[in-house]
Amino acid sequence: MDQFTVPQFIEIEPKIIGPITARQFLIILVGGIIIVFSYKLADFTLFIFEALIILLLVYVFGWFKPGGQMFHYFILNFIQSTFRKPSLRIWHKEMIRIKEIKELKSVNEKELIAPELIRKSLIASKLSELSLIVDTGGVYKGE
Repeated sequence: MDQFTVPQFIEIEPKIIGPITARQFLIILVGGIIIVFSYKLADFTLFIFEALIILLLVYVFGWFKPGGQMFHYFILNFIQSTFRKPSLRIWHKEMIRIKEIKELKSVNEKELIAPELIRKSLIASKLSELSLIVDTGGVYKGE
């Protein structure tokens, strides 16, 4: 079998300028351009207010990581989970047939039997055979 090197620390971004990554540098650059336009287009008090908000957004999008993920991914996940109908799907495997339930009801009309109590259990030899198939990766086909 061929051996391959597995990359380590894939979630750490490479640093380009000191402790700043390329993503953080671009966020700072865009924030700086917006601040320059704000300085040219607004009076000084409005500029100070806009600059503080822009610096806060630059910090949040550049360095703040809620739950260990970048803030823009966090916001996207939040929006997707909020506006899409979240669905929880649970599969309950029933191992009993409806025909068998009808037969049991016809035999004993007075006594109610819950379907949970009638489930079939796996035989130990069948379970060991399944475990052998899984352990061999499908090489052993079973009987």
